[in-house]
Amino acid sequence: MLFRKTFTTEQEIIKACLKNDRKAQEQLYHTYSRKFLAICIRYVKDRELAEDVLMEGFMKIFEKLPQFESKGSFEGWMKRIMVTQALLTLRNSRHLNMEVVQVESHLEVEDAGYELNHLETSDLMDLIKGLPVGYRTVFNLYAVEGYSHAEIGDLLGITESTSKSQLNRARNVLKQKIADLQTKERRING
Repeated sequence: MLFRKTFTTEQEIIKACLKNDRKAQEQLYHTYSRKFLAICIRYVKDRELAEDVLMEGFMKIFEKLPQFESKGSFEGWMKRIMVTQALLTLRNSRHLNMEVVQVESHLEVEDAGYELNHLETSDLMDLIKGLPVGYRTVFNLYAVEGYSHAEIGDLLGITESTSKSQLNRARNVLKQKIADLQTKERRING
């Protein structure tokens, strides 16, 4: 049986990673890889491409680690690098088309009380995955990651108002999809 060094604190892992300690890098990867892969998949729907983004993101994390100033959350700092890497991949593969898409009038939905209690998280994530790339990207950045519209604009190279518009349209499409699911369920159950 091989002896495997385990680092018990985040600071120990960071210090060892700064010294290019492979075991520390491996532990950091295994600690966060599942969580960060889920983030990558939210932006890049293809799992293989998301795994590539994950690997590139970790390479960036190790490369930029000397820049981490221990101000704020280390996980948050790494997460930001991962999201940026996913966005760069989308932009470079020309999947991120941020043109404003006209929403058909039948997709405009009035604010109504939607019953989300029965909607599983996985169902909601599937609905989000079904959004056009631009809508999905802005929705994830704003609603899931907590970026401001100004930050989203900077990340994606769009205006703040375009970000707001994309988010509004993403929400309207999601509301319509949820309403369609509810109508379908009522037909099946009633």
